[in-house]
Amino acid sequence: MRLGIDFGGTKIEAAMLDSQGAIMARRRTPNPGSYADALAAVETLVGAVESESEHSATTVGVAIPGSLSPATGLVRNANSVWLNGKPFLDDVRRTLLRPVRMENDANCFALSEAVDGAAAAARVVFGVILGTGCGGGVVVERKLIAGANGVAGEWGHTPLPWARADERTERDWCGRFNCLEQWISGSGFRRWAGMSAEAADAAARAGDANARVALDLLADRVARGLAAVIDVLDPDVIVFGGGLSNIDALYPSIRGKLIAHVFSDVVRTGVVKNAHGDSSGVRGAAWLFSAEEAA
Repeated sequence: MRLGIDFGGTKIEAAMLDSQGAIMARRRTPNPGSYADALAAVETLVGAVESESEHSATTVGVAIPGSLSPATGLVRNANSVWLNGKPFLDDVRRTLLRPVRMENDANCFALSEAVDGAAAAARVVFGVILGTGCGGGVVVERKLIAGANGVAGEWGHTPLPWARADERTERDWCGRFNCLEQWISGSGFRRWAGMSAEAADAAARAGDANARVALDLLADRVARGLAAVIDVLDPDVIVFGGGLSNIDALYPSIRGKLIAHVFSDVVRTGVVKNAHGDSSGVRGAAWLFSAEEAA
């Protein structure tokens, strides 16, 4: 049995998985938005899931909207800014009184889809989250690659590749300019397109030419970002999560545009939709411990 927690900006979810990855019990609660209350909410959720499943977990994995500094062990780069600078891993361990591992939510998404999701047959997987923000994670042979600095896969705060003269943004919340997150996340698309991506998708399917142009431009910017990833990592599969992953028209458009930017005469990398939806974060958190470790 494995227990995972997905610590999102608006909600916290806990789930108990059996040895095959099936969810035995799950609970959600709104994120209270303060540090002490969040720790209490995690403790309550874990107790509720263990009670519902009638099993206790020896280990707990946690997905967070940020990462842990290898230098200090404190949370950094979290868009839930009240987590930044906090010893969240240590405090969750003290609260739950058992081994805990904590990783970025995009890393957990990638791990879930690489273990038994849409990229389960692939050796090298790049997981992409296009939602309110833009994140990524790298998994090789079903093992998460966090990197020496704990930032492997963090493509959302790299610049938009091959930016044109009219592609320039204000300073991002991270302090940089022209971050991919400002162009290809859901919030970024709304800023420059003047509508949500979901609304643009509906309008395009109804025949709106302006919406089609906006989605085509989104696909081009995503393809440019992914081309840089492919040139460095060359993954077998890129799997998409987040709200924009539900726009089916993006997939063939992105695939068609990659060849213009990748430094190769062929692009065999698969570009696919996730298999587990918004469950991938909590499932990936649970997979942070192996079956032997969780026994």
